[in-house]
Amino acid sequence: MNLLAIETSCDETAAAVVRDGREILSSHVSSQIALHAPHGGVVPELAARAHLEMLAPVVDAALAGVEGGWEAVDAIAVTRGPGLAGCLVVGAAYAQAAARARCLPITGVSHLAGHVYSAWLADAELEPPFVALVVSGGHTDTIELSRHGEARRLASTRDDAVGEAFDKVARMLGLPYPGGPVVERAALTGNPRAFPLPRTRLEGAFSFSGLKTAVRYAIRDLPAEELDDHGIPRRAEVRDALAAAFQEAAVTQLVDGLEAAVEETGATSVAVVGGVAANRALAERVARRFAGLRVSVPPLRLCTDNAAMIGAAGWHRLAVHGPDTDGFDVDPSLAEFA
Repeated sequence: MNLLAIETSCDETAAAVVRDGREILSSHVSSQIALHAPHGGVVPELAARAHLEMLAPVVDAALAGVEGGWEAVDAIAVTRGPGLAGCLVVGAAYAQAAARARCLPITGVSHLAGHVYSAWLADAELEPPFVALVVSGGHTDTIELSRHGEARRLASTRDDAVGEAFDKVARMLGLPYPGGPVVERAALTGNPRAFPLPRTRLEGAFSFSGLKTAVRYAIRDLPAEELDDHGIPRRAEVRDALAAAFQEAAVTQLVDGLEAAVEETGATSVAVVGGVAANRALAERVARRFAGLRVSVPPLRLCTDNAAMIGAAGWHRLAVHGPDTDGFDVDPSLAEFA
């Protein structure tokens, strides 16, 4: 089965054609980072308008890489949540109109399930049951995929998602959006022990609000001559040390949370998925901590938002549940992982 997958949940317009859930025939992503960078974060209305402009060309580009184009498509999968409502509506409306026009089966897929299945897509030997750490700008969860189509959430954040915390700390340090990659680069040369930040540990949950506040207080308590007129550290050495201390504390909490999930389930395979999975310090710490288990971390192109992962999750959803009825709604708060 060739599945056309569409992803418009936030600030990436993406389309892909995936065969039998595993083989990526084509995958195209139109990024909106340059559009939102001046605002320091995603502006929902701007994002939705950009999806309206770019979705058809991105789908055309994905189909151009497949012999037969639309004639080679057997079904459609589209993200129906979670995400920004206006962005989700653009993708869902396009996908359902195309499915009706071409008499194709369609399934609405959870963006979170897409992240979980990005590990399955990247690792040919990974099969359920496995535990996944789902880390992105909007989500921080541990889940167990017990079998295809069946997952349960083990823990989630009580406040900020870890990716959101990276963005906010980057802003405090005067670094550009998106925060994850720039904080990681700054941390490479910083001394993580220069600033003692808290290692939050909660039973059955994550929390990054206190860590983010601790960074703010650490900056506030610097000598006045160390700060510019906007309250941002002047010296790169101080900035990099704060970035390193924050990253060390955040990664520690994530790995401890994943370890708790492994202990609870007895899992022998773990995956780290979502945009923050691209953080090298996190991937390396997970590899060391779980050296005796199977560890799967997708490549960067599958960590960040993309449609290929929606194709993998959609293929399994069609196999387990069959196609959706025409006219399904989007769900910005959808919390499904399979």
